[in-house]
Amino acid sequence: MSTTTLRNIGPKSAAWLRQVGLHNHQELAAVGAVGAFVKVRRAGFKPSLNLLYSLEGALQDCHWQALDEVQRAALVQAYEAEIALRPLKPTGPAAGPVREEHFD
Repeated sequence: MSTTTLRNIGPKSAAWLRQVGLHNHQELAAVGAVGAFVKVRRAGFKPSLNLLYSLEGALQDCHWQALDEVQRAALVQAYEAEIALRPLKPTGPAAGPVREEHFD
């Protein structure tokens, strides 16, 4: 099963997963929802926590909104613990330095 056919995973999220080396359910299961979410964040993408919940829902074969608050809080806590161990690199401005040029 490819990432494009995983439950809860849309085209954009599937593309992010492929770009970080996760191409199917087995690869996603091997790293877990939190691990996959961290990989996507470390790659420079800016997913919302809904992706984290969607990944867990894909692994549990349920809709992401079916995860209760306890499960969601545990996922966020695990994500924060992972980031505390190895913080994300700060992302600088998207463009290079701005230079002003004046033409007379």
